[in-house]
Amino acid sequence: MLTGKQRSYLRSLANNLQPIFQVGKGGINDNMIKQFSEALEARELIKATVLKNAECDARLVAEELAEATQAQVVQVIGSKFVLYRESEKNPVIALP
Repeated sequence: MLTGKQRSYLRSLANNLQPIFQVGKGGINDNMIKQFSEALEARELIKATVLKNAECDARLVAEELAEATQAQVVQVIGSKFVLYRESEKNPVIALP
């Protein structure tokens, strides 16, 4: 579980990130979960967008993906969300 200070630090890092995934009409499937997991292992911090034609809102999508990938939801703003999971092989981000 992330503390407030850690969450704030991760939000500041995510501020400059561009969304690398889009969740749309198809919703969440096994292939998407695998891609999110691989991206989290490589980058540790990722930002994604939920399109307007998606069936769920951004908070629900973020929580489902976080649970499926054992990640933490850092923030949800509008249609964008940020996930964090420490890399097992090569951790890059040092949390305060």
